[in-house]
Amino acid sequence: MSRLNSILSKDNLSKKDLIYLLSLSDEKDIEELFKWANDLTIRNLGNEVYLRGLIEFSNVCSRDCKYCGIRKSNGKVNRYTMENSEIIKAARWIYKRGFGSLVLQSGERSDSRFIEWVDHILKEIKNISNGELGITLSVGEQTQETYKQWFDSGAHRYLLRVETTNQELYQKIHPAGYQLNQRIEALERIQKCHYQVGTGVMIGLPGQTIEDLADDIIFMKQKDIDMIGMGPYIPHDNTPMAKLVKNFNPEKQLQLALKMIAVTRIYLKDVNIASTTALGALDQKGKRKGLECGANVIMPNLTPDKYQKEYKLYANKPEFLASLRKDFKALKSEIKAAGKNIGFNKWGDSPHYFKRTKKERIEN
Repeated sequence: MSRLNSILSKDNLSKKDLIYLLSLSDEKDIEELFKWANDLTIRNLGNEVYLRGLIEFSNVCSRDCKYCGIRKSNGKVNRYTMENSEIIKAARWIYKRGFGSLVLQSGERSDSRFIEWVDHILKEIKNISNGELGITLSVGEQTQETYKQWFDSGAHRYLLRVETTNQELYQKIHPAGYQLNQRIEALERIQKCHYQVGTGVMIGLPGQTIEDLADDIIFMKQKDIDMIGMGPYIPHDNTPMAKLVKNFNPEKQLQLALKMIAVTRIYLKDVNIASTTALGALDQKGKRKGLECGANVIMPNLTPDKYQKEYKLYANKPEFLASLRKDFKALKSEIKAAGKNIGFNKWGDSPHYFKRTKKERIEN
């Protein structure tokens, strides 16, 4: 038995094993890794891909992260905040097409006006969908009171990416005053409010090592994360971090991101993993490739056309709305090409969440 197959056959992988898998360079070995991850996905979560209609409802942000295109110091961004009616219109479209769930994402704010506005939108979406649309929030660090308020108003999943679990690297990609432990504490607050908890990292950051990525995967398991949204780092010209990037290689970055998805699936087994938009920015078939190596969630962007170009977290972000509304068949064909079926009108919740909460009830 080869070393690769020996590692893949293990029930529990060590950090050394994770590093080995993430470092694979032989094309046949990588194909075997992806096949193993895909087979594991089917065994643990079935063959369905769950849709999350993404609404980027505001690019106003209070944070100044050095990698992000909508950081508050970027004066070249036209700031926008969608009208309530526009958000509800997008939510109705998502609901009528049987997506099952949507994601409300914005820049990070924690002022009282924002908190109450999000709360109102949550209630409206629940009302127009008869409580049938699942809702994921991705709007940053908040107090436990705010998280609970939003949960009570209809949100049941929350995505808060940590970007990296390496303390030194975290400081390099954020301004002074931004602390990794604060991000982790926010994740813990979200979990206490009974959400399905999601996080993720950027893959291929300047100065990041394979060992760092292995630690990121271990962190997600230790924190009992239910769902994962992670993607390749792609430089944005109007950010400080872009200056640190030399000879950016999209193909290499994509391959590392796909290996990260596959190894995370093998290590965490029953969590939801998204095939993110950033994969499509590196390769036209990037999101399909994500589905073929361990991902089981896809998030088509349903932000109105006039706003999509202003929510550029990174360069070359693809815009989907116009083509998706004209030809929904294209999305279905892409998923079918990956050998998957769409889980229409289903929330597609993480199996890990139910196992985790059942264990918590028994222990308490």
